[in-house]
Amino acid sequence: MAVQPHALVTGTSSGIGAAVAARLLSDGWQVTGISRRPPALDHPAFRHLPLDLSDAAGIERTVADVAPTALVHAAGLLKVGKLGELAHDDGAEMWRLHVDVAERLANLIAPRLRQGGRIVFIGSRTASGAAGRGQYAATKAALVAMARSWAAELAPRGITVNVVAPAATETPMLNDPARGSVTPKLPPIGRFIRPEEVAAAVAFLLSADAGAITGQQLVICGGSSL
Repeated sequence: MAVQPHALVTGTSSGIGAAVAARLLSDGWQVTGISRRPPALDHPAFRHLPLDLSDAAGIERTVADVAPTALVHAAGLLKVGKLGELAHDDGAEMWRLHVDVAERLANLIAPRLRQGGRIVFIGSRTASGAAGRGQYAATKAALVAMARSWAAELAPRGITVNVVAPAATETPMLNDPARGSVTPKLPPIGRFIRPEEVAAAVAFLLSADAGAITGQQLVICGGSSL
């Protein structure tokens, strides 16, 4: 009997994290979700672990008994600022959530992954740089560097590590007042990216069909990179 795949997903209370959890549950996965608030997910294969990911000490304690076949770090936040007006605390907060948490979770979970395990980080198209979003872009660029490094380390074990990097996506972050005057740009396809589209890409990278794809950044930009 095949073992049911099991994903540990962060940020499942809303946005991309919620979409990823819902997609994986519909695909027959067991999902353990981490978020501060309980998500609106009612499924027998879903387990919620309440945690504020800024609590570094709490991360190890919370996932101590979790042995997934995949890790998806989808939790994120966006704070903007132009050079000369940057708030250091904003940059530090994004670095902690996007980079430090990814590092802590991967460091804890990777040794537990078996052959065929998967790690996916939710990055951003802005990892290549975007005016007014330098601090945010830096954290997302760091995810790519870590993914490529860990992909090289884990390849001999048959474990893949990749980044899914969407452009502006229809999530609460899109209308967050923290964006200030830095408004999201509508992609050339005439609409924003849908969370379900990002979740579908994550689901593919977690599948057996993507076993030869590792150390890559899949950009979902609706033509914004053209």
